[in-house]
Amino acid sequence: MKLLALDTATEACSAAVWADGVIHAHFEIAGRDHTQRLLPAAATVLAQAGFGYSQLDGLVCGVGPGSFAGVRIAVAFAKGVALAHALPVVGVSSLALLAQRALRLDGGGDRVLVAIDARMGEVYFQPFERGADGLAVALAEAVVVAPTGVPVAPAPGPWLAVGTGWGSYEAELRAATGADIHQVEGSALPQAADGFALAVPMFRCGETMTPDALQPVYLRNRVALTLLEQQQRRTQNG
Repeated sequence: MKLLALDTATEACSAAVWADGVIHAHFEIAGRDHTQRLLPAAATVLAQAGFGYSQLDGLVCGVGPGSFAGVRIAVAFAKGVALAHALPVVGVSSLALLAQRALRLDGGGDRVLVAIDARMGEVYFQPFERGADGLAVALAEAVVVAPTGVPVAPAPGPWLAVGTGWGSYEAELRAATGADIHQVEGSALPQAADGFALAVPMFRCGETMTPDALQPVYLRNRVALTLLEQQQRRTQNG
């Protein structure tokens, strides 16, 4: 099986290829240049794998939550490639990508609190644990809230804490979750390559979707605030 994975939900831009278990990955900090960097990143990993879009069996796409513009770029790119080559797709949460990476890299942690800085004084937050198959399993729905308003940790620790939300609001998140945290990775960003662990079983079971069904996940009911509302939010947050 040959799969291409993409993620641009945060300031990172990443692409990866799965070629029958062999992974070729590209990751870089793109800022706001995802549009210019995603195509070359995909071309790089495909060249490393030695095949092109026409040889793919499917696509894996990070669908957010994250940057409004960033999420749309990867989703649009994946839709275009999948439609052009009649390929199935699987969408994966950017929060799940972070959780899966933490579970893979850590020596023994089985629970992860993921928080991505959502700007405007909020975080995207979701707790995960390691399932029997080693994959990240969500313990609650993802939310976008102020760091002081995240839910209490749903199970005893120890917990891993990953994501830029922890880098920005560690003290507030520790207090709100009440969690026994033994490791914090506050600069961690989603990487497309971690989507394979989650998506390959879905491809093998036929749990895929058509390109038209692939949609971004924003969490915020209103993606953009007016300039006045943004100023009010900044004033409230000091």
